[in-house]
Amino acid sequence: MTGTDFHARFSDGLPPCWCQTASGSAFLQTRSSGLLLGNRRASSQVYTNAQIDDYHTLLRPHFPWCPPLRLSVRARFSHNSGQLTGTAGFGFWNHPLRLTGPRSLALPQSLWFFYAGPPAHMPMALDQPGRGWKASTIDTRTGRFLANAPLFALTSPLFRAPRIHRSLWPSVQKAAGIAENLVPAHMAEWHVYTIDWLRARVRFYLDGTLLLESDHAPAGPLGLVIWIDNQFLQFAPWGRFRWGLVAKEESQWLEIDWLAVEKQAKAP
Repeated sequence: MTGTDFHARFSDGLPPCWCQTASGSAFLQTRSSGLLLGNRRASSQVYTNAQIDDYHTLLRPHFPWCPPLRLSVRARFSHNSGQLTGTAGFGFWNHPLRLTGPRSLALPQSLWFFYAGPPAHMPMALDQPGRGWKASTIDTRTGRFLANAPLFALTSPLFRAPRIHRSLWPSVQKAAGIAENLVPAHMAEWHVYTIDWLRARVRFYLDGTLLLESDHAPAGPLGLVIWIDNQFLQFAPWGRFRWGLVAKEESQWLEIDWLAVEKQAKAP
């Protein structure tokens, strides 16, 4: 993909522009109802990830997508929130971790529909749960966040106190461009998920109904990713961090019927 309009109906097969990953017990299959990304079972000792993306071999400055654009995806999962384990989702990010490809570490930028299953605990936005199926965006490459990052690090132990956390965290959240909202839908049913990525804001829709609006948007460029894996992350603002893998005793999957990326001519 080159950042121009893109439409794919996956029942017709997987277009060659996608980079494919199937590690551990993961699989990628096309069938009459769409593209299936999943695992046949997973071990807590082996990372299992089914993924397609359009940035795997690129340096970040060459990632394909910048605003303004609209991403629409018709999708369903094998399990509902709380039953699905690991992480899963679709949308745009800057692949900040140096796990694959010719890139170094970076501060995270993303706007996507993101799922984190138990035992994950990732409390990014105040008054939002630390796991579940969410519309979510973050941009830690803002000038405000970079300027205040040393102060945030020094004061992070204070966040252990609930009253101080509630008082101070909104400043961190705003500086990092964090916005989240739970998706009020059964994940195992077909839904159309839409992201309007504009230059000054981001809007998320579920079946055409506005779900979340943020008055900040990452500038990009970002890459497009669809995945389901067996990892979890636990962290707290005062520095607690734990990463691990979960075993899956049965097959779990994400199915994509179709996907469309449409560039918008002009948008605020």
